[in-house]
Amino acid sequence: MFVYFLPLFLLFSRSVLAVAVESRAAAAVPAVGYNQVTNFGNNPTNVGIYSYVPSGLSASPGLVVALHYCTGSASAYYGGTQWKNLADSKKNFIVIYGDSPRSGKCWDVSTAATLKHDGGSDSLGIANAVRYALNNWGVNPAKVFVTGSSSGAMMSNVLAGAYPDLFKAAASVAGVPFACFATTDGSMWNSACANGQVTKTGASWAALVKAAYPGYTGSYPRFVAFHGTADTTLYYPNFGEEIKEWTSVWGVSSTPTSTVSNDPASGVTHTSYGGNVQGYSVAGGTHGIALYESQQIAFFGL
Repeated sequence: MFVYFLPLFLLFSRSVLAVAVESRAAAAVPAVGYNQVTNFGNNPTNVGIYSYVPSGLSASPGLVVALHYCTGSASAYYGGTQWKNLADSKKNFIVIYGDSPRSGKCWDVSTAATLKHDGGSDSLGIANAVRYALNNWGVNPAKVFVTGSSSGAMMSNVLAGAYPDLFKAAASVAGVPFACFATTDGSMWNSACANGQVTKTGASWAALVKAAYPGYTGSYPRFVAFHGTADTTLYYPNFGEEIKEWTSVWGVSSTPTSTVSNDPASGVTHTSYGGNVQGYSVAGGTHGIALYESQQIAFFGL
């Protein structure tokens, strides 16, 4: 009798286990709407993490990490950008909004810890939120992206360089290259970089990126930069340095393979460097240029 009932017992046990696992997975996905996420792992500087989940979210969704500017916040980026609206219309990705833990609301894009894979500081907190989403929310690892403006654009560069295993593409709106803002005096401000006075060869920039994750042999994120030529906060030469850095990481020329004028708007020059690196130069644009979310989402492939 024991032998007869054993297969039925095993079948019943497996069914119960499958239902329990499915229930736990479903319960772990954030609720629809804008909500704070806590207990997602090591978060050494107490970065705030908020998710936006659209109603009717598709299976195996993508993930966009959206990072605010200095003086900004997660809630300001949630309400003042198009990422929520794009998620609502496409229903194929979740948004994570980061919230800087500092009084001035800038991100740490300067310390040795933040510029190193699993080194600590703000970048590690954000990376662990992404890992949590991958492990618990059913996020497609092939569709994880990061974007930001100003200080958030700097952090987008940092995450692309220090955590290339997590992100498939990165967007920078009015930012600076990975490691350009590095400091050793604790100030977390690099005037030479901000003023567009830090110039390096592409190979030197790429070496800084590769040093952030020693031993990593995988691919790096695709990269797109947007910058205004009249930016007097993070000066326009940083755009060219970003292009040099990421084309060198990808092993392609920093000479455009295609140039399209007035794309997507008058005065915007769209350059491509083999497809994996692209740039948008905004003639006369100041530090507060548009975020061009539609162009970003197209570049991400969402």
